[in-house]
Amino acid sequence: MASSAFSAAASPLIGISTYLERSRFGVWDVPAALLPRGYVDGVVHAGGTPVLLPPVGGWEPGHLSNLDGLVIAGGADIDPACYDADRDPATGPARPDRDESEWALINLAFKLRIPLLGVCRGMQLLNVVLGGTLHQHVPARTGTTDHQPEPGTFGRVPVTVEPGSRLAAAVGERVDVWCHHHQAVDRLGDDLRAVAWSADGTVEGVELAGEVFAVGVQWHPEEDGVDRRLFEALVGEAR
Repeated sequence: MASSAFSAAASPLIGISTYLERSRFGVWDVPAALLPRGYVDGVVHAGGTPVLLPPVGGWEPGHLSNLDGLVIAGGADIDPACYDADRDPATGPARPDRDESEWALINLAFKLRIPLLGVCRGMQLLNVVLGGTLHQHVPARTGTTDHQPEPGTFGRVPVTVEPGSRLAAAVGERVDVWCHHHQAVDRLGDDLRAVAWSADGTVEGVELAGEVFAVGVQWHPEEDGVDRRLFEALVGEAR
């Protein structure tokens, strides 16, 4: 019997961006479209149906016409050329396939008025698409590694959320979050406003002014197997 998450006729289709990496499974060692399972679980437990979107480029309105919501997932650093900046030595290798593909997905979400959640890199790209810039290495500004203790390890960071914001309606005005990032929002993009901060002043949440639901968080809600409120907020908007 199908699970309750997939048996509901009105289960919204939620697109999630993925990335191409070489992967080993069984007897194979091949390029694969990958996504941490937490994103899929987050959407399913919130009552949505996940649809994985690889960075193939060339997205057109018809490709997204059946989607009810969109998640831009975390991952590699954005090419500084996307926001007309010189590359900091701490910035990771460019991934033009993701930059191009997800840039198009975000713009199509705006055009088609599809509710959007940007996670970590996804929030940063949302800011860049709207004309904003990034701090390329947060420890150089804050003097700490709280947001990324070491590779492959998440930091636990308390975040304060602006009362009355869409984000506060979803998660409350104070939340402890799982972080793994060394870059962050610097200058805000057009029509974006910062709505959440860590104690060191790092912007941890943004949202788009107006009626369309477009929220970005610098943390990783997919890593919290208990708190599904952000995914529930997105799926609720998608309905």
